[in-house]
Amino acid sequence: MSYLGPEFDQPQSGGPRRPRRGPLTVALAALVPGALLGWLVYETVGSSGASGGGPDRAAARSATASPHSSAPLLPSYPGEDDKQPGTSAAPGPGGRGDSSAPAASGSLKGKVVVIDPGHNPGNFQHASEINRKVDIGTNRKECDTTGTSTNAGYTEARFTLDVAHRLRTLLEQQGATVKLTHDDGSPSWGPCVDERARIGNAAHADAAVSIHADGAAPGDRGFHVILPGSVHAGAADTRPIVSASKDLGERIAGNFVRVTGEPPSNYLGDGTGLVTREDLGGLNLSTVPKVFIECGNMRDSKDAASLTSGTWRQEAAEGISAGIVSFLRGS
Repeated sequence: MSYLGPEFDQPQSGGPRRPRRGPLTVALAALVPGALLGWLVYETVGSSGASGGGPDRAAARSATASPHSSAPLLPSYPGEDDKQPGTSAAPGPGGRGDSSAPAASGSLKGKVVVIDPGHNPGNFQHASEINRKVDIGTNRKECDTTGTSTNAGYTEARFTLDVAHRLRTLLEQQGATVKLTHDDGSPSWGPCVDERARIGNAAHADAAVSIHADGAAPGDRGFHVILPGSVHAGAADTRPIVSASKDLGERIAGNFVRVTGEPPSNYLGDGTGLVTREDLGGLNLSTVPKVFIECGNMRDSKDAASLTSGTWRQEAAEGISAGIVSFLRGS
């Protein structure tokens, strides 16, 4: 997501500053011992500028697979960069994009996962609609934003929908029922951030993940997972989901760095890959465990090379999937 919109403003004023190192640092390291090893392998093997697969990436992925990991590495799709595996389900009730497919048999049978692809490709044509303010509990913010893009014009909305399709396929292979907040132009804009939260709540999701990519300054790179802070104001009460969301976020962060080799953010989270925020409607209004993941910075050339690679996007989906599976299995 870009930090250039009201819903995505930096959580502090007076210029960017790094959060203090807190107990999340220890929690992340304890949860996935292979994560830091994966980062080190990335720096020594994959920092030559190659991204999106190849022998070096494959070697790094093999080296970072911890023998104690609860979720194995999943196979990649062999197709072109922009191929989106699987087929899109029809929009759900009311024309909204809460698409889903019947779950197959598997270890996640009976579990419901809601995937929220950040932004919508149609938002650019609906400025008045997405600028309408909605209640996020703590205050009112715009319905949505257009999101960011790479310098070459690859949009965040296109990226998030591609990763969401790949993630849906992986989770359905595990037996989960998967719902998307929007899909393939339905609806033609949005949904608004409050409705995105309601879709997960109405589905009684066991886990909900909002997929984004950042629009920070060049040189700022790496991923971070956004956790809900403890909010109790107006329509928002995140207190029942804070602990479970933290667990979900830590598992996704650890598996994401292990599978993709993408380093934790060097500009937010103090190296943990974890950030807590209280100003996002999609988290504030959720009544189910939910996190956001910023998969990388689209404005940084190294991150952009990964984000525009279909092979890397498959790895991103695998890392997120492994974290969700670990959370839902409780292992």
